[in-house]
This record gives sequence, C-alpha cells and structure tokens, in this order.
Amino acid sequence: MTIRTGVVCPCCLLFYRPHAARRIYAMPEVTTPQAQSQAPVQTPNQSSAPSKGPMKKKDGKKKMVKRLIALGVTAAILFGAGFGVWYLVFRNDSTTGKPLSQEAQIGTIQSTVQGNGSAVPKESASITLSAAGTVQEVFVTVGQQVMAGDPLYTIDSQDARDKLQKAQENLDKLYKDMADLQEDAANLTVRVPFAGKLQDVKEFQPDQEVGKEAPVATLVNDKKLKLSLYFSYAYEKDIKVGQSVNVSIPAVMKDYKGTVEKINKVSYISPEGAVHFEAVIVFDNPGTLTAGMDASAVLTAADGTSIYPYQNGKTEFYETRNIVTKAGGPVVSVGNLLNHANVSAGEALLTLGSSTIDADIRAKQEQINTAQKELENAQKGIANFNAVAPIDGVVFSCALEPGQTVKEGETVITISNTTTMLVDIQVDNRNIGFIKAGMTMELTDQATNTPYTGTVTKVAMQGEVGSGMTTYPVQLSVDNFDNSLTSGSWLSYKLVTSESVDCVTVPNQSVRRVTDVDGNIHTVVFVEADSKPENAIEIAPSTPQEGTPEQQNTMPTPEEGFWPVPVTIGISDTYNVEIKDGIEAGTPVFTNRETDQSAGW
Repeated sequence: MTIRTGVVCPCCLLFYRPHAARRIYAMPEVTTPQAQSQAPVQTPNQSSAPSKGPMKKKDGKKKMVKRLIALGVTAAILFGAGFGVWYLVFRNDSTTGKPLSQEAQIGTIQSTVQGNGSAVPKESASITLSAAGTVQEVFVTVGQQVMAGDPLYTIDSQDARDKLQKAQENLDKLYKDMADLQEDAANLTVRVPFAGKLQDVKEFQPDQEVGKEAPVATLVNDKKLKLSLYFSYAYEKDIKVGQSVNVSIPAVMKDYKGTVEKINKVSYISPEGAVHFEAVIVFDNPGTLTAGMDASAVLTAADGTSIYPYQNGKTEFYETRNIVTKAGGPVVSVGNLLNHANVSAGEALLTLGSSTIDADIRAKQEQINTAQKELENAQKGIANFNAVAPIDGVVFSCALEPGQTVKEGETVITISNTTTMLVDIQVDNRNIGFIKAGMTMELTDQATNTPYTGTVTKVAMQGEVGSGMTTYPVQLSVDNFDNSLTSGSWLSYKLVTSESVDCVTVPNQSVRRVTDVDGNIHTVVFVEADSKPENAIEIAPSTPQEGTPEQQNTMPTPEEGFWPVPVTIGISDTYNVEIKDGIEAGTPVFTNRETDQSAGW
C-alpha cells in the first residue's frame, strides 16, 4: 500500500507539505503474510534464532519515521519565522483599538497644596560654654518657665577670664598696627601743612623712585610777617603781650598796625653796655611785603610817651617749614609744585605709590575683624558663666549640678519658646503664585488628630529643583498658647490655592500639545465630529507628542472622526482640567483607545 505523507504544523495544526515542489513521498510497500491452512513444516536442523530478513524491514521503517519527523520540525521552524516577519512588518496593527470619547462636563475644580511638615519652636536658645569651669549654683530645672533675664546658673572659670584678657590685648595690638599702616598710607601723599607760598621747589618725574625724607619744597607763611626788636629793660613794665604797635617799613614808606605776640626775657647787650629784652611783633602782610625788609616799630607807654627799640630789625616770614617725604615709592602724581606758588592747607603736592600698603591694610582689617569676634565670644563666654535666660520660654534641658566640673564646648542648657511653633512646607511651581504672606492654612496633628491653624509668614523667592519639579519653601506660624503642640510633631496640611466653579472640564489625558503645519505649537483636544469644526487645525505629520510611549501612539485621526481643536486651559486637579475657551460642555472629546488583551496569534 502506498501512503502520501505530510507534516502537521505544531503551531497552527495545519496539514503542510514541506517541500517547495510539493513532492509526494511513497512509503515502501509492506506485504503482510497470510495465515496458512496447513501446519508449517518443521526442519529439524534449523536454529531457533529469528531470521534476519524481517529485522531489515523494521530498520527501514524507523529510518523513514525519523526522516519525516525531521522534515516536520524544519517546516515548523520555517513557518514560524515567516509568520513572525509577517506579524511584525506586514500585519495591520489593530492593537491601538477603537478611539474612545467622553463629553466635556460642567464641574468644579480645586487646585490644592497638601503635604506634611514637622513643628519646631519659633525661638530656641542654647548656651554653650567657651571655657572650662566649676558650677557654683543652678537656679532652674527642666520644664521650668523662665522669662528673659532670669538667672540660670553661676560658674567660676579662670580660663574664661584669661581668654578675655588675651583677646583684648590682641585686638589692641592690631589696632595699633592698623594705625601705623594707615599713617604709612597717608604719608605716601605729601600735603601742605598750612597755607602759604612755596620756595626752593624740587622737580619730580612720573614713576621716579623717591626715598623717605627726600626734600620737596620750602613752605613759608607770608600772610603774616614778624619783626624781632630789642628794648631796654627800663621799659620792661611798659611793654606787654597784645599791646598795639605801629610798624614802619622805610622801603615802602608805609606804617602797618601790629601787636606784640611774644616777649622773651633775654639779655641782649649793646655795644654801649645796655641790657635789652626781645619783643616779637606780628603784623599782616598786604601782599606787597616779604622777608628781609628793614623795619622798625614804635610803642606807646602808659603815660603816652613813645618807646623805641634799640635798633631796626629785619622782617621775617611768620612761619617757615621744609617739606620732605615721610615714605618712599614711585611718583604717581605731582601737584602745584612751583616756586612762589600760593598753596592751601591740606593741598596735595606729591603722591607716591606702594605695591603692598593697600594689601597690608586689607589683611590687617581681616585680622581685626577676627579679633573682634574672638573678643565678643570671650565676653559672651564670661556672661555665660553667670547666665541669664536669653528668651522667654521653657527649660528643655539643663545638664548642671552644683560642684560639677564642666568642659569647654559643652552645651549646658536649652530654652525654647513653644507659644508659637513653625512648620516648613514645600509648594510646587504651579501653586506658589497663589501663596501670600498672611494666608491661613488648616493643619492636623497626625498623632492626636488635633486641628491647628497656620499663618503663612515667609515665602521663598528662590526655588529648589528636584525630581523633575521646582518647589519653594514656605514657612507657617502656628499659635500654641496651651503648649499642646510639641516640638517634632508631624502635621498634615491642605490649602485650596484656587477654585473654578461651574466650569467646563475634560479628563487630563484629553489635552494634548501638538504642532500644526506652520510649526506653531497648540494645546488641543480632539473633538469627535462628522465633519471638520471651524476652529480645528491641521497637524503636521511628524508632530511631536507628549506623554509615555504608549500615549504617543494613541492620537486619533480625522479618518476616525476626531479633529484637533485649540483650547485655553485653566487649573487642574488629579483627574480633570478646566477648559476656559475652545469647546462647550457636552462636546465629545477623545480620551483614549480601547485595548484588546486578546490581540496576538
């Protein structure tokens, strides 16, 4: 009997002929022996072992079966590969499913800020010792209510007193060093000590190196002139300081009013053997007189008689000073350095430079700032050894006992004012614009379920970026006059930042951002309609879509009856978003596509 063979595909249970030419394989003809009517003839000398002929036929049958199985497995593999290519490349994807829609509703949307925060006292003060010492007395205990200024304890500390003295001495020395540096800086500029006229002026060039004590000019005060004359001791009682004098200058043939400025009881002896004293007379210079001019003076005695000097004298400038540099350095600028130039007191004549003085002053000031802080700390340290309560509050901790030895850096007492508690919260960038100082917010103690009211006291202007969102720290103040709210209490809070009542709403997933054919970005919803709405736009074929990869393949098409319509959105909550403009309530909008969980082979 001849048998046609094929292979049943294990994947789809189809009868399949594997060969491309569809050849038909024939099984070998098998002859089945028929039973004989007579008994077989027995041969005495034959062996009882089975004959080899039938065994060869069985081996051929096994080989054929193995060959058929191998062909079947090969065919299954080829079929599976072909089906996979078709499934992934040529199959029409029907798993996106039918688009679903929902009508825009009229509803109320609230935008809320909610979360948790820990309560801490508004005021808290701890006292940490700056030196070692021995506790003398302790006046408070843990839990005791104290007022600012109440005595807390006394501690004796020689170490603290030594630190205070050392800090003061260090600061005094730095002040002296700074004064010296500032004087050096001031000395770089040569200034006029008094108003007058310059003489014997030296010449200076820019960048010229000038040493310390280098002569600059001679300054004379020619606004006044003085005249030194000698009078006989016979007139000692007739001439007094402040007495008027008539000064005569023969060269100009004029008299000038002067006064006796000084009397020197010297012994000037004339060739005639008479003894004389000196009188220094001062008079104003009208601007036409100078030093070295002959001059005389006449005084009037109490009885009206005239008093004359022994001889004439020479006029002198009222004051003369040699101006020199007090520091060295390169010339930076030159002032009115001219012979016979009239100058004013304080006027800069020469300015020298220094490459280190400014840096030295800045460094010294930093040292002074540090020393001032050290002195303040030392003063506080002394105060902390005879401490008083820095704030009103309750003693939260006190680690002192009389006779106890305490160490530097040890915190010995903590006082907290719990009548007002603070809670720090975080508000995201969507809602921070609604938070204002003075707003109230409801809070609940999660441990006791006790409600509290918090008031916004601080709103940070600088946000903190994290986890893909910017948040802003906000501080709440909570009244706690009964002290029911303890430090560290965990509070939940909720605040309605904005609300829209009776507004048009759609599900959040209905709102998409797309790019039109002109490259403009729009916020849209896909409206279900039989024809294109007037305000619908045309989307660019390669418009970017927002959302997860699954959402990015779900936008409906006009062929499916959905059209992108621009909308203006308002606030949103977890599920819905407010539509301010673009569609009306009752308009069906695309939400998502139905999914077919059975899609596959």
